[in-house]
Formats: sequence, structure tokens, C-alpha cells
Amino acid sequence: MIRMLDDLDAEGAAVGVRVDINSPLDDDGIADDARVRAHVDTIAELCERGARVALLAHQGRPGDDDFSDLRPHAERLDELLAAPVEHCDSTFSSDARDRVERLAPGSALLLENTRFYSEEYMSFDAEDAADTYLVEKLSVALDAYVNDAFATSHRRQPSIVGFPQRLPAYAGRVMEREINVLGNIAESPEPRVYVLGGAKVDDSIGVARSVLERGLADSVLTTGLVGNAFLLADGVSLGAASAAIVNERSHRAVKAAGDLLDEFSHRIHMPRDVAVEHDDERLELDLGELPTGQPAMDIGVRTVSAYAEILEDAGTAILNGPAGVFEDDRFDTGTLELYKCASRAHKSIVGGGDTASALRKLGILEGFDHVSTGGGAALQMLAGESLAGVESLDQ
Repeated sequence: MIRMLDDLDAEGAAVGVRVDINSPLDDDGIADDARVRAHVDTIAELCERGARVALLAHQGRPGDDDFSDLRPHAERLDELLAAPVEHCDSTFSSDARDRVERLAPGSALLLENTRFYSEEYMSFDAEDAADTYLVEKLSVALDAYVNDAFATSHRRQPSIVGFPQRLPAYAGRVMEREINVLGNIAESPEPRVYVLGGAKVDDSIGVARSVLERGLADSVLTTGLVGNAFLLADGVSLGAASAAIVNERSHRAVKAAGDLLDEFSHRIHMPRDVAVEHDDERLELDLGELPTGQPAMDIGVRTVSAYAEILEDAGTAILNGPAGVFEDDRFDTGTLELYKCASRAHKSIVGGGDTASALRKLGILEGFDHVSTGGGAALQMLAGESLAGVESLDQ
């Protein structure tokens, strides 16, 4: 049984809250605060209920340009919340523990980037994670643990799976919503239409196989590199440039797509045309006009029209991944139009990561019932797999 915030006696308690505020950065600090805003409800509620909130989070990966401290995140949270939010430049040191113990009820402290410590960038069984320095040292200053970091909960890191072994553990509001929606796809209205695209070809094909085998998907609409992989598997000669991009992403994708077509061709839909760059302009080509020397950058209007007809009858539309290179205004048409169509379904669910980024970039912010905060985590749950972070909460 997973306990929720409603089950937590928060008054005066020191509560460690794992959030995922990993955000794009620029010279001025946080370039997109969507993930920071996502956790405001959980933090605000705990502060209003008199908890002393110690926030755990990460930013970037070691060696990457966005690997940095969390001071800008603390400043942004302090702006967004009525409660005060301070920053601590350590995570589990004696100073960090002292600051947690001195927290006033109704206030929050953002501890330093958990990935500044090598343990957090490793994968552990839950029992071993509980014995890491991070968990062992910090847990003594806490009364309870809340996991609100759905987007990171597919990873077996100490801050995700270790604390529930030592402390009473609860799901935050973000986590609760994600579990209720993504964990109950089988209860959503039918027919269910999955729109799978983006660059994570292997992951998307894995989702397609899972939902088709389990009878969760009535139709799978393929777009982006996923659509290109299925076209190649179906014998369409896209051209060397498009084939190379798919094979660079995954040398297994075309075979995996072909195996799925052998089993479920009646439920899998592929692009009918593609858009390429020609003389610095968008050019749409029917499949009969291929191959081309230019890589496919988007789906064309014929594909959009065919997919729109299917989405019009959808009880539930599940989107994961853009239809093309939406960052380039010349090739955002497929993503824009498909997302608009999906938003009109009786119920519409959006996977996180690039899908949510596309929504914000294209200004499509209304009409969706659920926009996930997770990329890989959402894909894993949509595929019917369990998440390590969710499992660890089941006490």
C-alpha cells in the first residue's frame, strides 16, 4: 500500500522531499521553470501544514554543461512559494543536518545537488541504497520521506529508493497524480490511440509492443524517427540520410519494428508522406517520390489528415514524442496539428520530456487532461513496467 500526503502527520515533522527540478539553464539561471512549478503544490501544502521541509534534488549530470549547484532553484522556489525557501551548500554534512533540525515549521531548505556525490549517480538495490552515506547520514535528521520526483523514479538512486527503507515514506502530489493516471491506463475510455514519435526509438517501440500485446492500444500512430523506423521495416526506401539517423539511434529498431508489423500490422499506422528541407524551404514528398537525399524532418499533410481521422474517434489519446524537428519552425506542422487533434479526445494524456517541451514551445497549453512530468519514467509506466521509486513507496 502506498501512503499519500493525506496520511502524513506533518505538523512539526522534519520531512525530506525528493523533487525533480532538473531544468534547462542559461546565463541568467533557470531557462524553463516548468519542473520547478510542478512541485509547488506539494511543498506549499507541507509548509501550510507546519512541516519542516528538507528538499532533495539534482541538476544535470557530471561533466555536462548544466551540472551545477541548486542556488538558482532555491531562489525560484522562494519566489513561487509563500513560505520561505533557503539554500544549503551541502547535502548530508553535519551542517546540513543542523540546518534541517533548526528549520522553523512552515519553512523549507533546498539541500545541495545530490549528484555532487558519486553514490547518487550509481544504481542500488533498495537495501544497499539505505546504507549509503547520503541516506544513513541525512535520515537521522528526518521524521518522514516524501517522493514527489516521478520523473526520476525509474532510477535506483539512493535518494529515490534508499530513504523509504529507513523512514515512513509517502507519495507527493505530483507522484500521486502520475500513478493515478499512468498506472490506470487500462481504465481509460476506449478506443485508445497511442501517438509514438520522438528520438527514443527503442523505448517507443517497446511501448508499442507492450500496449499492443496487452490490448491497451486500439491504434498506434507512428511519427518522427519511430515512424521512419517502421517505414524502413515495411520496405520503404526513405533515403540514406534518414536511414542513417535511425540506425545511429538504434541498430535494432528496424528489425523490432518489422517484428511488430508482422504481428500487429492492422493496428499500426505509418506516415504517408514526409517533409524535407529543399532550398531552405519545407518540401513534402509522398512515399512514391522517395528516396531522397535529405533526411525526413516531419510528417506531411496527408499523414496529418489520416491520423486526425483516427484521433477524432479516440476515447483516449496518449502522446509520447514529437512528430518531427519541432524546434525548427519549418518542421513543427506535424507536431502542432497532431497535438491539437489529440487535445480534443475525450481524455488526452501527454508523456513528459520532449513531448511536454513541444507543448510549451508551440503554445499548446490547454485541452490536455494530464501532462506527465517524466520522460523515461512515463514511457516505462506506459509500457506496463513498474518504477523502482514507486515500488519503494509500497510499504
